[in-house]
Amino acid sequence: MEIKLEKFSKSFGSVKVIEELDLTVGNGEMIALLGPSGCGKTTTLYAICGIHRVSAGRILFGDRDVTALPPQEKNVGVVFQSFALYPHLSIYENIAFPLRIRKEKNADIERKVREISATLYMEHLLERRPGQLSGGQQQRVALARALVRRPDILLMDEPLANLDASLRLEMRTEIRRIQQESGCTSILVTHDQVEAMSMCDRIALMNNGVIQQIGTPDDMYHQPRNKFIAGFIGNPPISFIDGAVENGQFTSQGMSFGLPDNLKKASLTSGQKVSVGIRPEHLQPGSENPVAGEVTFIESQGREILYDLKLGDGQMLRSIQSGARTCKLGDRVTWSINVNAVLFFDAQDERILPA
Repeated sequence: MEIKLEKFSKSFGSVKVIEELDLTVGNGEMIALLGPSGCGKTTTLYAICGIHRVSAGRILFGDRDVTALPPQEKNVGVVFQSFALYPHLSIYENIAFPLRIRKEKNADIERKVREISATLYMEHLLERRPGQLSGGQQQRVALARALVRRPDILLMDEPLANLDASLRLEMRTEIRRIQQESGCTSILVTHDQVEAMSMCDRIALMNNGVIQQIGTPDDMYHQPRNKFIAGFIGNPPISFIDGAVENGQFTSQGMSFGLPDNLKKASLTSGQKVSVGIRPEHLQPGSENPVAGEVTFIESQGREILYDLKLGDGQMLRSIQSGARTCKLGDRVTWSINVNAVLFFDAQDERILPA
């Protein structure tokens, strides 16, 4: 089922949260609404499922205009951050609840609850109550309840936020598996870019009620349209260095290197103020395009080590390196920048694209 938002706007009183947003989610696709708190992603989700009324624009499910329909008239499954389970009901009855609301036959309810429970590996939990389950198990129940009605669309609002790190990893894999097996068109709301990149076919990155860019996780990482996107996507995060273009070189007080050939042909003028974005994997030990600085932070991440490098002008770069630690705090080092992977941004924070 394709979802289409056409010039969707939402206001709360005089406060405009979303204004003329356009978005299309393909049939069977899983897309993330990603962005910082307050950017409008949950408001958009609630409008799609019918909890919020639309101020302007249209919402279409396939060819059907569902803009004004209440939630009960949309075949949509919703998974909330809080799980929202009924504590006095068994797990079986929690999962069966939307089917009982639709007055389905007991035999059909029994069959559907057993089927979805088997899919989520939770048949042995059906006689328990929510208070007897772990956070990950409760999340599975919430997902089962949303899917048991065989929705056309699955909407998830920060579904993993209340889980610990190991459970988040497990449930990321589980939700993606279920979504792919069911072929259900899905929207995931999250502020966690790791969740968005690992679970979804595409990402719609939002800020201040506006979609900044829509693309695959790979596109968002390697081809960001602006500085906000480059800074939001990536873990460990990208480093930005302010400087200027001078005679085919990027220069700042702390570093200097020649522009890559494909960027020399772009509309860059001598003296132009720019920022460069350097991802941690593109600053490594070596002698080509050298940059010198002091190691001010070291964090072991097991197979990799994260370093902060303070340049002569006080600006900072990050480097992530595999293998054993190569230096200690306070060491002066000279490492190499992969110039061809550096991202360039103009004074308006827009990406300067290669020619």
